[in-house]
Amino acid sequence: MTRELKICHLYPDVLNLYGDRGNTIALQKRCEWRGIQASVTGVGVGDHADLAEFDLFFVGGGQDFDQGTLLDDLWTGGADSKARQLTRLIEGDAPVLAICGGYQLLGEYYLTHTGEECRFIGAIPFHTKGAQQRMIGNLLFTASALPGSPQVVGFENHSGKTFLDAALTPLGRVDRGFGNNGEDGTEGLRYRNVVATYSHGPLLPKNPAVADELLRLALQRKGGAPVDLVPIDDALEARAHDAMAARLS
Repeated sequence: MTRELKICHLYPDVLNLYGDRGNTIALQKRCEWRGIQASVTGVGVGDHADLAEFDLFFVGGGQDFDQGTLLDDLWTGGADSKARQLTRLIEGDAPVLAICGGYQLLGEYYLTHTGEECRFIGAIPFHTKGAQQRMIGNLLFTASALPGSPQVVGFENHSGKTFLDAALTPLGRVDRGFGNNGEDGTEGLRYRNVVATYSHGPLLPKNPAVADELLRLALQRKGGAPVDLVPIDDALEARAHDAMAARLS
């Protein structure tokens, strides 16, 4: 098994609400505890990077206007733009964790509640519609699209309602909270090796099973062979997770 992973934090200067940087810290530490070398590189506005050099991608959440400021940068460079590179990598099964605004950016468009349409990168066939009322609060959902169907705890704060095309698989079903849109009971999506969700918190320290699945996918893709991760003592993480899940159940 390869002993090194390169993690890309896309737009850490703009998309980093609610401590989302904690997700890359969790990924790096869970590699370190297993003797796997992991580096995290931020790729921000104006940075030119060959994204194919990375093994795992994280895109966090931002305010609605922040997403708009990123559009020009995403499309700069034609075939080598971040948007085109990321789309190719997604189709090549690169693991991606996308949260809230980062999740929305992977879709086709965002329609604001005033009727303005923002075209996003269109890597995955879904869209988001802005609402006047925000969906805020603790979030609990069963991630049936992940191995073992773990129950995931987090925090959501979004006005956008995301609707998946019929062929897409939601990441899971809402047990408590709003999820994708507060209407159909779905939360997030799983597309190839993309895991997208509205769960802030940050997500991964509270849900180590999700972190390990992303690491497993990245190592497997990089090494070209199935991977079994060395177990870690997650007793404290499990107690914190289970206490919150019990409060929300």
